[in-house]
Amino acid sequence: MQSLPPGALKVQAAAEQLGLVISVREMSQSTRTAEEAAAACGVRVGQIVKSLVFTGAATGKPYLLLVSGSNRVNEKGVAAHLGEALKRPDANAVRELTGFAVGGIPPFGHKSRLPTFIDRDLLQYEVVWAAAGTPLAVFAADPAKLRDAADAAVIDVK
Repeated sequence: MQSLPPGALKVQAAAEQLGLVISVREMSQSTRTAEEAAAACGVRVGQIVKSLVFTGAATGKPYLLLVSGSNRVNEKGVAAHLGEALKRPDANAVRELTGFAVGGIPPFGHKSRLPTFIDRDLLQYEVVWAAAGTPLAVFAADPAKLRDAADAAVIDVK
């Protein structure tokens, strides 16, 4: 078996701790964007899980949104659900919060626990694909099991 990079191994270990059985795969082409990931995995863009970090504009509290690759986040709608306006932190702040670089952020296994919300649209699929710690590493999961492992609340993001 090919050895995985440290970030991907960290995600694999985090999944095991959460009771989620996954197999991290390192792809030969980039999976940094939802479109690239869908092409690499041979699936629809909607089946790609974008792990997006936001912070509360007033509190600075971090939030992780697990969003279908085909959706854009309606920040005002999500802000109404969370009770505060949202801000997009820069790439350095995201790495500091999660321990991972943008383009490889997994749904779990971060430096600290982030309140997590999952896009209702992801639950329509039998299988979704998420980043596994690097821009080339991904894993497939049942979206309901991913929701449970990430302890994510289901919301509409559009």
